[in-house]
Amino acid sequence: MKVSPTLTKEYVEQRGEGFFIEGTRISLDSVVYAFLNGESAENIAQNFPLLSLEQVYGAIAFYLANRELIDAYLEEEEKEFDALRQSLREKNPTLYQKLVAAQQKKQA
Repeated sequence: MKVSPTLTKEYVEQRGEGFFIEGTRISLDSVVYAFLNGESAENIAQNFPLLSLEQVYGAIAFYLANRELIDAYLEEEEKEFDALRQSLREKNPTLYQKLVAAQQKKQA
């Protein structure tokens, strides 16, 4: 029996304005940030049990092939997050301080 190799396979899909690992609800952001923080593909796969090692490598390859696009996308997402954070800080400073204190306690 002759087996034909898979020549191309999609690992990342775009939904709306976001990028996700195909067939999952896991964002490409999650894998890319872990990769940029120096985690190995094996470690990323362990941290995301729904992903196979193949999917993690596929996501990393997608990122590397589209680095300029994905870096710009991540930068835009960070700007939106910072704007939301600033809005919360201005609208409800007490709640914001509680969130910051809880985050600091978690990190300690």
